[in-house]
Parts: sequence; C-alpha cells; structure tokens
Amino acid sequence: MKKIGFFVLALLLAAFWARAQQRQYGVYAVGFYNLENLFDTLHDAGKNDYDFLPDGSYRWNKLRYEHKLANMSRVLLDMGTDKLPGIGASIIGVSEVENSRALDDLVAQPAMKERGFKYIHIEGPDKRGVDCALIYNPRFFKPEKWFLQPYVYENGDTEHTTRGFLTVQGTLAGDPLTVIVCHWPSRAAEGKFRDWGGKQVRHLTDSIRRADKHTGIIVMGDMNDDPDNTSMAKYLGAKRKMKDVGDGDFYNPWWDVLRSKGQGTLTFQGAWNLFDQIVMSRNLIDAKGKKDYRHLKLWNYHIFRRDYLIQQDGKYKGSPLRTHAGGVWLDGFSDHLPTVTYFVMEMKN
Repeated sequence: MKKIGFFVLALLLAAFWARAQQRQYGVYAVGFYNLENLFDTLHDAGKNDYDFLPDGSYRWNKLRYEHKLANMSRVLLDMGTDKLPGIGASIIGVSEVENSRALDDLVAQPAMKERGFKYIHIEGPDKRGVDCALIYNPRFFKPEKWFLQPYVYENGDTEHTTRGFLTVQGTLAGDPLTVIVCHWPSRAAEGKFRDWGGKQVRHLTDSIRRADKHTGIIVMGDMNDDPDNTSMAKYLGAKRKMKDVGDGDFYNPWWDVLRSKGQGTLTFQGAWNLFDQIVMSRNLIDAKGKKDYRHLKLWNYHIFRRDYLIQQDGKYKGSPLRTHAGGVWLDGFSDHLPTVTYFVMEMKN
C-alpha cells in the first residue's frame, strides 16, 4: 500500500512540474498608419483646410467624409489581425488627421466602438491643419502622461510652423512604454529639415531614458525619409542590425524590408519608398538571443497589405489606393500602407 501511495505522489508531482514548465505568452501589436487627409467638412479657423470643404476643390461633403471614416476604420481594425485574429492592435499611431472632431467620429464607428478604441490628440501648429494622434485599446495600453514636443527650426524660422512629436507615456501589458508619433517635414523641403527632426527626437528620447532607464521607447511615424537616410540612420540612430544597437540607439527592422526585400509603403514614379517606420529601443529587442521574455520584446513585423488597399488597374496599378487621384474621388484609403510590429512577453501568473 505504501508503494502505491508513493507512486501516486510521484505522478502528482510530475504533473505539477509539467504545468509549471508550460509558460504562457502575450502578444501585442503596435502599428502606424498615415490616414492621408482625414479632414471633417468644417473650417478650422487659422488652418488651410479649404480644399476639404463642401465647396472646396475636393467637394468634401458628408457622403465622402463618412466613406473616408468607414474606410479608415476598416484598416485600423484589420491591423494586427494577421497574428491576433479578433483582437488586432493595442496601439496605432496615426498622422494626417485634422482635429479631435474627426477622431471622435472615427472611434465612434460601430466596430471601432465595439473594440473599445480611445485616442490621444493634441492640436498642433501645422498650417494645413494635420496632426498626429495615438489610438489605443485600453485593455492593453494604459496612458499616464502625454505632451506635444514642438519641432524647432534650427535656422530660427518661426513662420513655417509644422508638426511636433506626440509623446505618450504609459504601460503596455504592465511594462513601461513611451511612444513618440512623428510626421517629419515633407520631401518638398530639403533633407536637412528631416535631419533636424531626427536630432530633436533623439534629444527627446535621451532625456526620457535618463529620467527612466527601464522604459521601452518606440518612435514611429511618417518620416518622409527611408530607413537609410541620414535623419533616421545617423541622427536618430536607428540601426539596420540588432548587434549594432547601442544603449541610446534604436533598431530599425524596415531597413532590410526595403533594401533586401524591395518592399515599401508608398510609391513614387513606380519605385517603392518606406517612410512609415516603427523603431524600438535596445531594451525592446532580444539583441543577444537570450530569449528572455519577462519584459516586452520584438517578435515580428510586416507591412500591412490587403488587396483592397491596392490600385487594381490603370496607370497606378499596384500602388496604394488613394482617396483622390488627379482630382477624382476614388473612395480609396491612403497613399501609404500601414506598418505593424508585434511584441511578446511572458505572462505573469
């Protein structure tokens, strides 16, 4: 009888040990999307939004605005579902949104409301009236503090005010995380203006890191530059290889996506660029291959691409399907494709 008792006890201990070895992991999607002119139909004082009024060049009326909201909602809800069906993204940075009214209307879309999305937005000084914002699922991301760091012209220019850097600090799955959403000066300006953006964001992240060395930092946005341009590679310090990422640097997985795979997020004269980037600090990557996931670590990433986002015929076949082209309303989405990253963390019992 004693032998049977010891045998049963051994089986119970073995079962307990097996359960203890079964680790569970949470996966969290973080994305970015340039919404390409999400304007409402009302004029904002002091802003050059006249093209996006009912009597403007785009005839931006209620019908077209509602279609734009529905199209943007469709993309935002689909982002992250490649790996997380039915759950989608925890955090999505967006650019080219006019104001909080447009964001209110966006998150009020039925499926967006059902998912529980909220947003953070601070009105910026851009003359055209477009801002960055952060859309998030409060089940996973808990914002605690946010501010808009202004873009400063190093030549002293105070007339051509442009978009600042929306900085949101909080926790993702309980881990401290800072997300900075950017929309750097356009390619109509010289490269030095985007270099200034890279330097200023690096100064900002260095300051954040000194205040809290444990926070992970994600810089995302439409940089209007490719990963190997100096604004990203030199001044922000976003490296192509994990092994080259120093303590204050960032890992840029999109460098290889563009240069090795030939994939991008927007086209110009038939060639792909990859302006829509999400880069992460060294403590968010497994640079040494330790597979230690007690804290958030990058797991996967991709350009979010669906057939419905792509022009299927005509002169621009294969390019992103825009809202307008050549003055014609296409009822499309954006001239950019979104990007998505996935972070993994061992779940605490």
